[in-house]
Amino acid sequence: MRVVVVDNGSRDGSASLDSEFPAAQFIRLPQNFGLTKALNIGIRASDDAYVLFLHEDVEILPETVELLRAELDEHHETGAACPLLLDEAGNPAPQVRDLPSPGNPDPAFRPGQSGAVPAVSGAAVMVRRFLLNALRNIDERYGNYGSDIELSMQVRRANKKVVIVEGATAIHRPEPPDGRAEFVADRQLGTATFLGKYYGFPAKLKYLLGAILGAFFTLKLARLRYLASGQKIDGA
Repeated sequence: MRVVVVDNGSRDGSASLDSEFPAAQFIRLPQNFGLTKALNIGIRASDDAYVLFLHEDVEILPETVELLRAELDEHHETGAACPLLLDEAGNPAPQVRDLPSPGNPDPAFRPGQSGAVPAVSGAAVMVRRFLLNALRNIDERYGNYGSDIELSMQVRRANKKVVIVEGATAIHRPEPPDGRAEFVADRQLGTATFLGKYYGFPAKLKYLLGAILGAFFTLKLARLRYLASGQKIDGA
């Protein structure tokens, strides 16, 4: 098992971890380039048959990783294999959602259960290298938000299933959502990108105009600036 850690410009002392985990490969970025670019950098750092995307707030056991690999190895109809995310009390955590659509652009997450699901959080997802090679990379029109819905959509477009594997679990300790203007705007820009890519430019424009007007009428001027400029979180 190869472990690649992409440090997206952290300022919390994570650089000291190198000596504690000499077997891991650390790739340190000078600033926050957004989740999508960080994932692509991690993808390019390895050439293994299976890739497990793992957020920094997830704790997973080696046995669980093997269950995910076995699911992909034995079931060709599965395109993405995920553990069931649990909170620290052992209860299913919000993990599953519908894919965004013009009528429901921001579907809420709900607790998961074993079996095929429409889309999942990107906190812990394993896919085949073949899928990533076919994509070349995860679409970098997304910044911090959008890579998870993009992966789920690409799996389904390939006529494969997104599956939460029975018996595979991981602990998820998410931080509260970042409410800073650039992060809220990045999420809305990511949603607009998804809608435009899969439902056409009018769907993207309608959603984006609604987000801009919403920021204007609530006097969220910093968010309005990011939305109007199209500035996602990508290191620019």
